[in-house]
Amino acid sequence: MDKQAQTEIASYVGRLLRESFGKGPQSIYVSINRPFVVLYLRNFLSPTEKILLEQDQVHSIQSTRDLLMKSLIPEIKAYLLLLAGMDIREFYYDWGLHNQSGVMVGIEACEDWEQALPVASYRGKEELQREINTISQQVQKRPDELYSFLINDRTLLVIRVGILISIEKELIRIGHEESLRLAKRNLEKSHLHNNGHFQEFLNAKVKDLFVDWDFHLDKSVIVFILNPD
Repeated sequence: MDKQAQTEIASYVGRLLRESFGKGPQSIYVSINRPFVVLYLRNFLSPTEKILLEQDQVHSIQSTRDLLMKSLIPEIKAYLLLLAGMDIREFYYDWGLHNQSGVMVGIEACEDWEQALPVASYRGKEELQREINTISQQVQKRPDELYSFLINDRTLLVIRVGILISIEKELIRIGHEESLRLAKRNLEKSHLHNNGHFQEFLNAKVKDLFVDWDFHLDKSVIVFILNPD
């Protein structure tokens, strides 16, 4: 994907967010390595959200952003199809409010994850995947399948399939999906953020870290934003 297309995607998404939130990100970095597209947002926090964050009203910010994103995701998918020819089937997002950052991940339909990228190997892959499996086991259950891809030298994407336990599936069925998402986000990110092994495995500083789920597909993505040593 050429730089001009990446710039156009960043400009379009930035404008959408600015119109919806009243303030757009200072910068958006677009990484495309099909079937994946990752958008990393920096300095994205409105004045109102800043006040709420100072009052520890993180849940209020998350809930409002979730509502707005429901209307924006179809527009972003349509634009990616028009500009880049990417038919996005899955879409994930998460915010690092205390870093004023965020990430969006789009995934095209893919039948074979291991063949998704020409070179799927990278330094520390086995160790990182083993650590992710361990954390997943501590929080809920070991995923049925786990894949990871170095999109570029600063963007690492982890995909977990089959992570929900029976009680979580029942909570989703009876309408407590958002409460479950909030609880999992807090719990998993606390385990991931407080893990010092990732930097050792990857020989890179973990600058930012994001997690999101598609409960209906029983899938989750983790995004590491890296600063290579």
